Amino acid sequence: MSELDSTTWLQLRAGLIQTFPQFYELEPDGPLLMDLGEDGWLLEVRPDGKVLCQYGVAMDEVMALMSDGTPEDLGTDEVAKQAKYFLQPAVSHYRALLLQSGFVEETEITDEFVAVTFTRDADLHNRLKLEDLLRWCRGHIGKVS
Repeated sequence: MSELDSTTWLQLRAGLIQTFPQFYELEPDGPLLMDLGEDGWLLEVRPDGKVLCQYGVAMDEVMALMSDGTPEDLGTDEVAKQAKYFLQPAVSHYRALLLQSGFVEETEITDEFVAVTFTRDADLHNRLKLEDLLRWCRGHIGKVS
């Protein structure tokens, strides 16, 4: 999917925010994000035509759980491995559904977080179809109505 020009993206964003007021942004005119329920899942729409369902955990949270309050020097690889283990129950609950629905699974590891991301191409020029996909994600992940 090709990236939208900035004017078209801004118009689409405005329309999506009107339809889904739960959307928020982390950077001006950037991707739109929405929390999916209370489980920690995120829904994201990017200007490059990608829709993401993501579940992640901050590395410092995992380190705190692993060290139990003691200042151990834990390696990033060890923490990331534990984080992926921590994420698996929530991810496995939706994995088959998302994969059958055309999403592709990836794991993203940075110094700040570990996330399992399910990505799917969306036609940003077809707003109705995009909104249907977003409603589907909201209805199936986190059970938001």
